[in-house]
Amino acid sequence: MRALLTSLIDIFFPLFRRVFSLQTYRYMVCGGFNTLTGLLVYYVSFYQLFSQKLVDLGFFAFKPHMAALFLSSAWSFSLGFVLNKYVVFTASYLRGRVQLFRYLLTFLANLVLNYFLLKVFVEMAGWHPLFSQVLTIFIVVSISYLLQRHFTFRGPGSHKTAK
Repeated sequence: MRALLTSLIDIFFPLFRRVFSLQTYRYMVCGGFNTLTGLLVYYVSFYQLFSQKLVDLGFFAFKPHMAALFLSSAWSFSLGFVLNKYVVFTASYLRGRVQLFRYLLTFLANLVLNYFLLKVFVEMAGWHPLFSQVLTIFIVVSISYLLQRHFTFRGPGSHKTAK
């Protein structure tokens, strides 16, 4: 399955070979797919599942854009880890459980950043939640790539020493 998925993703790599390394290209494709499906989960949960109403769990109440964020994040965490581990960062020398723990740490850091950016954009600036989430995604993804490459899935050449 991994070989099939990788070969499908790599079909268009020759078009981007001069601009991106294979790893960066795969990260962009996998991350783009994960982001789009996460955004779809966010959209459906915000407009359909939570019907733009307060989500009361009894011990805590979430505004609908935050409940949608947490649901889409659970989806993105699972899919993102699998794609990054088996398609993007295949040369990592770290054990799977270490990768998963580090992925969880970087994911939580990204989630906190996403949460606060949404709070600022939606609740303070008054922007539309879907537009705010898209803008937040661009900011978080840039930081996430660096964390995944140099921390979570560290492999040969992922950290270079200065000479």
